[in-house]
Amino acid sequence: MAEGGGPPEPKVQKSQVSSDLKKELKKGDTWYLVDAKWFKQWKKYVGYDSWDMYGMGDQATFPGPIDNAALYKDPQTPDSLHLKEHLIDELDYMLLPTEAWDKLVSWYGMVNGQQPIARKVVEHGMFVKHCKVEVYLMELKLCQNDNLENCVSQQFSKADTIDYIEKEMRKLFAIGEDKETRVWNKYMSNTYEHLNKPENTVQDAGLYQGQILVIEQQNEDGTWPRGNVTNKSSSSSSGRNMEMGTYSAPATRSSYSSTYDYSSERGRGQVQPGLCGLSNLGNTCFMNSALQCLSNVPVLTRYFLENHYQEELNSDNPLGMKGEIAKTYAELIKQIWSGKYSYTIPRNFKTAVGRFAPQFSGYQQQDSHELLAFLLDGLHEDLNRIRKKPYVELRDADGRPDDEVADEAWKSHRLRNDSIIVDTFHGLFKSTLVCPECSKISITFDPFCYLSLPLPIKKERFIEVVLIRMDPAAKPMQYKLSVPKMGTVQDLCEALSRLTKISPDKMVVTDVYNHRFHKVFAPDEGLSHILDRDDIYVYEVPVNTCDDPDTLILPVYMRERKVRQNPSYNYNNVSTVLFGTPLLVPIPRKNTTYEDLYRIMLQKMSRYIQEPDSGDEWYGEEIKNCVKDGVIGDDDMKNDNIDGEAESEEDSSQGNDSHMNDNSMSDDEVNCDNRMFSFHLVNSYGSAEIEHIRDDDRPIKFTNRSYLALDWDPKAKEKYYDEKQAEELDVDETVNATPMRKRQVISLKDCIQLFLVKEKLGADDPWYCPSCKKHQQATKKFDLWSLPKILVIHLKRFSYNRYWRDKLDTMVEFPTRDLDMSEFIINDGHGYATYDLIGVSNHYGGMGGGHYTAYGKSREDTQWYYFDDSSVSPASEDQCVSKAAYVLFYELKGSRCERSEKQTAQANRKSAAATQSSANCTEDNGTASSGEDDSMEIN
Repeated sequence: MAEGGGPPEPKVQKSQVSSDLKKELKKGDTWYLVDAKWFKQWKKYVGYDSWDMYGMGDQATFPGPIDNAALYKDPQTPDSLHLKEHLIDELDYMLLPTEAWDKLVSWYGMVNGQQPIARKVVEHGMFVKHCKVEVYLMELKLCQNDNLENCVSQQFSKADTIDYIEKEMRKLFAIGEDKETRVWNKYMSNTYEHLNKPENTVQDAGLYQGQILVIEQQNEDGTWPRGNVTNKSSSSSSGRNMEMGTYSAPATRSSYSSTYDYSSERGRGQVQPGLCGLSNLGNTCFMNSALQCLSNVPVLTRYFLENHYQEELNSDNPLGMKGEIAKTYAELIKQIWSGKYSYTIPRNFKTAVGRFAPQFSGYQQQDSHELLAFLLDGLHEDLNRIRKKPYVELRDADGRPDDEVADEAWKSHRLRNDSIIVDTFHGLFKSTLVCPECSKISITFDPFCYLSLPLPIKKERFIEVVLIRMDPAAKPMQYKLSVPKMGTVQDLCEALSRLTKISPDKMVVTDVYNHRFHKVFAPDEGLSHILDRDDIYVYEVPVNTCDDPDTLILPVYMRERKVRQNPSYNYNNVSTVLFGTPLLVPIPRKNTTYEDLYRIMLQKMSRYIQEPDSGDEWYGEEIKNCVKDGVIGDDDMKNDNIDGEAESEEDSSQGNDSHMNDNSMSDDEVNCDNRMFSFHLVNSYGSAEIEHIRDDDRPIKFTNRSYLALDWDPKAKEKYYDEKQAEELDVDETVNATPMRKRQVISLKDCIQLFLVKEKLGADDPWYCPSCKKHQQATKKFDLWSLPKILVIHLKRFSYNRYWRDKLDTMVEFPTRDLDMSEFIINDGHGYATYDLIGVSNHYGGMGGGHYTAYGKSREDTQWYYFDDSSVSPASEDQCVSKAAYVLFYELKGSRCERSEKQTAQANRKSAAATQSSANCTEDNGTASSGEDDSMEIN
């Protein structure tokens, strides 16, 4: 096969590409995106996975040309710069290094008109380096200083420099080489930042999606329309020049003031401390929500405002963030509680987080709970009072009393972890594991920083399907089915059966993608493999097994054969394009001739095709001439010497010579006998021909793995195929019906009880039993031993795996006051455990997007407030309880918490008098101090 210029043998392909795929990501390298479904088909063809060798080398699994249509935003005009939103690595696309991509393209080619999707490897983080392929480029809006309304969108890599962007802007706006220019970052109507470091990358500069960049040209007299840049209010950490003030249209002399007007932008002197919004830097609402909740934790905020963190900074902790997270968080808290500003821009904090946690370095929507978990851990390690962590051996209970084991575990934890975060947020679990084989019991006590609680609801999902009945006159019907979220395809068939009365064993469930069958599901396959965006077609069939001795269910594709004339070389290229909905057609296994097959197909499509009259010569003279001259070649089909799967029942031992492609087309193939289409056996993607079936009146023999293509002549398709009728479908009332769900009343205590229920470990998460000396699916149970001063509760609303994602919008009722946790604590000596709510992180919308906000209870006036990015507004206590609630913050009430705070205050006074930070608490926006005292007491 390789000798003819085609791909090498499957084993060779597998060996070469698998070797290339081991390449590690390296900054600056180019990687390519390839459609995951195409790549999966290629893997099947070459037997890439040891458990999937059945179709290796089989032409039915031949993948054909690389087709990335599913990745482009507009498949009709495939542009490698514009991809569909929310594509997922390994689910929607695979990433290939240049070497692997080049091989696959040389072997298989690409679908005509498509561009390769090439992306650079970029490096994230300053101290913790992390390389990843930048799949989505950043779109920036570019404009000129004298025409701010006319913005031109252009995409850039995060690795592109400011110098490169400036050159692109000069080209875009035809600015001569003799002109001096400057680039500004525009935040709001009168807030600009001079990007004065040309070597900085887009990532270094902190630019985000949709950011407006302004290019300014120097005046003839050497002045600048925006005036000379001063360093009066430059940011202390980034070396940026930030300007804010009154700005009118540029003139020959600047009317722009480079000083800040805080009275208009920050409401200086008019804001209650703590009621300071946080600007959205581009999908950073998740961060703002978590920060506002933490800001309203009194003991933690007092700790930073009184500068106690400075005494406990642990910059040398190898597990920490060199003190950077603690310092930037402290700066931000001082801004929020200064009482000077109605909002601030948390860019320094965002940049610091991105350095140490690359997953948060971009500007895509993230999870507020994940950010919170990172922040609490980062603050703990930056402020850990233990400078040198001792080695501590963890011991099992081995029958000892719980009190003894718990006390030992907590002391061991504090030997290595001692910080304001441990003091405030850490509690202790009891974890019990029981081996199902030897009944070995393992008891350990483990610290926790928050509780992640499952929601006790009936887990169902809705899947839309299209039913294709056996009756050719019946239009396809669309249904919306309610099925168990963790159910099987059999559950889907049974749900459809209840609506249609078709037996579930007479249904074939398929995933149709780009006019072909991407997957045919087995009844026992999990529904988790079906995504909401998949096009699921269910076909009614007359037999319930593929091994029926009399009937074969034949997959059928529609293809339009297109002839492209090439007068320069005196030959025509022939290609095919898939169209329409594929069919599953029952045919007799024996004695089916070409004419029989043709009639079966006509009857199956009778609803939307018209058969030509006997005297209707719809085909053109040029087709006849092409056949006569023998010049219709098919250079796209490279399987001329491959044995096909269909053969005549008679003389099958003599081979298939009469059925082989011969690079010219017979009369029946070009429809000179008035047939509208001809037949080819093709691979499972319909992209490569295996064999042309000739009309020789002999019965055709198919196998269970045969795929048939109906290759339509363009003129026949245009005249006799009614596309509108073919695509029409009826819609069942279930599609538009609003699901009638009984309102489930779920309380927070229901969630806690479910969390504490004994469960069996999954097969992918076994426990190593020290007695059996092997991994076991043990039973596991959590119990609460001790709870912290601030109890953080995470409601697990998001559920996802590699196949699907979902969010539970169920209402969870939780108390805003007097949450009594004592009934869940197994430690008899625990004492008081009643909590009041002080903060809520909310999430609105679905997976992969949505919006985060927060509620916080101010200790200034004990009132509730709603934080929505830069906006802060009063709220009622009842408003905090909603189905958007995602992370809850509870504060221990009563004497225990009060005594604890008094002891902390006394210790702090002994250590040092807190230095009040009057000065220059500058944030990323260049906010300046007036010399007033920024520190304050929180009661």
